[in-house]
Amino acid sequence: MAMQTAIDAFPDEDLARLSARISACRLCATRFRATATGHEPRPVVWLRPDPPVLIAAQAPGIRVQEVGKPFWDRSGDRLREWMGIDRDTFYDRDLISVLPTAFCFPGYNDKGADLPPPPICWQTWHAQVLAKLGRPRLRLVIGQYAIRRNLGLQGSLTENIRNWRNHAPDTFVLPHPSWRNNSWLRRNPWFTTDLLPELRSAVAKALRQAT
Repeated sequence: MAMQTAIDAFPDEDLARLSARISACRLCATRFRATATGHEPRPVVWLRPDPPVLIAAQAPGIRVQEVGKPFWDRSGDRLREWMGIDRDTFYDRDLISVLPTAFCFPGYNDKGADLPPPPICWQTWHAQVLAKLGRPRLRLVIGQYAIRRNLGLQGSLTENIRNWRNHAPDTFVLPHPSWRNNSWLRRNPWFTTDLLPELRSAVAKALRQAT
C-alpha cells in the first residue's frame, strides 16, 4: 500500500527524477550506523529507460560504496568477463542499467560477512522503478537474494542456476561473481562450459541491437 501511495504521489515523474529521489534516500541511516562498518547511506543509482541490458543485482559492496559506481570491484571484473564485455561498455549508461535489490552497501556484521540487502529498499523503491524503467532486451539476475526477489524462486542457488534454460534467452540467472564463490564454480563446471557461452551470445546480441 505504501508503494502504491508513493507512485500515485508522483504520477508524471520520469526516471531521472525518480533516480534523484533514490540517490537522496536516507531510510537506512540508523540501520547502517549500527553495523560493524558504521557507514552512511550512499545509494548507487545506474538506470535509464528501456535499457538494452538490465543487471538485477543484490547490493553494492564496500568498494562500490566508496566510488559510487556499480560493480567497481573484483566482482565487477569477473562479471564483465562472464558477459564478454570491457569496462567502457559496462559503464555506458545507454547500454547497461543496474537495479540492485538494495541500492546501498548493507554493511558487515561483527564477523566481517556481508549483511543481506535490507527489504525496506525493495519495498520502497522497486515498484516505482519498474513502472518507469520499461522492458530491457536482456536481464541478468545475479545472486540468491536477487533471484528470490525478481523471479520468486525459492530453491537452492545451484538448483535455480542449473535450470537457467527455463528463463533464457531474455533472462539469465547467475551466481554472484564474488571470489567467495570460487568453490561453487569449481563444483559446477557446467556453468562455465554451458551457460557462459550462451550468456555472452545474448549480451552481444542485445548490445548489437542497441547500436
